[in-house]
Order: sequence, then C-alpha cells, then structure tokens
Amino acid sequence: MVITVLLFFLFIGCFLLGMMWVRQGLAALSEQKMKRWMENITNRPVNGFMIGTLVTAVLQSSSAVMVMTIGMVSAGILSFSQTIGIILGTNIGTTVTLELLALPITNLTYVLVGGSIVLKMSRRTWVSSLGTLLFGLGMIFAAMTGFEWTASLLFQQPFFSGLFKQMDHISIAFLVGIVFTSLIQSSTAMTGIAIGFLNAEAITLEGGISIMLGANIGTCVTAWLASIGGGREAKLTAYAHIWLNVIGGMAAIPFIEPLSVLCQILSDTSGTQLAHASVLYNLISSLIVLPFSIQFGQFIERIHK
Repeated sequence: MVITVLLFFLFIGCFLLGMMWVRQGLAALSEQKMKRWMENITNRPVNGFMIGTLVTAVLQSSSAVMVMTIGMVSAGILSFSQTIGIILGTNIGTTVTLELLALPITNLTYVLVGGSIVLKMSRRTWVSSLGTLLFGLGMIFAAMTGFEWTASLLFQQPFFSGLFKQMDHISIAFLVGIVFTSLIQSSTAMTGIAIGFLNAEAITLEGGISIMLGANIGTCVTAWLASIGGGREAKLTAYAHIWLNVIGGMAAIPFIEPLSVLCQILSDTSGTQLAHASVLYNLISSLIVLPFSIQFGQFIERIHK
C-alpha cells in the first residue's frame, strides 16, 4: 500500500513536470506573440475575455497567464480594469486541457514520447520546442493512466476506500479541491487526478465536480503570491481573481446535481463528463459576469481600498 501511495505522488510529479514542459514548448513557439496581443488590448472587457481565453488555451495554464497578467499590471502595461476580462477568459481557456485529457488517447503516449525525442535532436529552435511540447503531453497522458491505476489499487484498501467514499459529500470534496490545489498550484492537475479517480470508479461524478469547483479556488493562491510586492493594481487583480472564483464556486454548489445529470446526457464516459462540467461551469459563470465587468472592478476597488 505504501508503494502505491508513493507511486501516486510520483505520477503527480510526472503530471506537473509534463505541464511545465508543455508550457515551455508552447511559450518558445508563441509566448512573445501572446504578450504582444495582451499589450495591445483595449479597455473593452470582451476583448480581454477573448484574449484571456485564447492565450490560456495556447499556454495550457491559467496560473501562468495570471502571473503574466499581474506582471504586466505591475509594469504599468495593463491597468486593473483591463484585467477583469482576461481573468474571465483564463477560466474558460484552461478547460481546453481537461477536454484533451478526457480523450481516450492514452495509447499514444509512446508515440508522443518517441516522436519528441526525434524532434529534440533537431537544431531548429521551433522543431526542438515542438519536441518539448510533445514530450510534455506524453508525460501528462502517462500520469493520467497512472492516476487511474493507483486509484483502482487504493480503492481496494479499506482505509482508502473509506476516504474515497467521503468524496460523496460535496463539502468535503470541495475542500479537498481547494486545499490540494493550493499545495500543488495547478487546478488542471487536480481535476486531472479527479478524472483518473472517476475512470477508476473511486469517486462519483458529483464528487468530481465538487473537486473541480474547489480547484478553481485553490489555484488563486498562485496569483496572490505573484501579486506580493507588485503594487496596488497588481493586488487588485489578484483579489478580483479570488473573488470571481470564490463567488462562482459557492454559487454553483446547489447546481452540482443537475449539472452532473446534464453532463451524463452529453457523454457516456465519466472522465469526459467531468471535463464537460468544467467547460459548462466556467463558460456560464464567466458569461454572467462579463456584462458587469466594469461594475465588478469598481466593487473590488471599493472593498480593497
């Protein structure tokens, strides 16, 4: 049992390492262009919303985009009011990764890793960066398979079986998502773990959705840390990120059951159901707030004078 637990944490490390390599590969290919797009943003929240969605989908990390955004606010390139749309967009952009993880393509792991090694041997920068990207994806898919495997083994142990059953309680699963994500600083990794547990039938879809909602809040720690010492507007950006995810997560709790029913209609695969739930939640919550972005920014400024 101890070995299985250690393997589980090893797979978490592989997942995070894979995410880092994916970001490095994508950043080498497109980060400067992403930054120029963000610099040229107008004061219209809808533009920020679209750019935040696109940049996050490309860089595969809402935390990375939030850190980039706070850095640009600290440097005076962006104002606090311009970041509201970006924040809303990052929540949607990060769901692209989850939809990708839910696809039944884990058998391509060896192909991705093998192909990446060949590409990394190239002297051309963009080819080598593509190899880094593919190797990271291979690591992520390998980790997802590992999550499912270790969850099925742990579920056979009475102690861990009892712990998994506690995830049926929405409040407990919600808190687990917050705490664990704040520790590993990746909502994608936390939700990826939940997908692995779902595929192993160790937790219910309702529990998985609760973990995903909590993970959205836990990932705010990264933005808050990045805002320390960054000036007033940088701190306001981090506070806006926190408030949006906390209010959205708490407001969504009463709708977890109908959301799970809807996702079960949309897909027969448990992992895909959770990925769809993440897309629907983030899309609906962001679109509700988007028309009131200016008023929301004023609200943040009033309560964090």
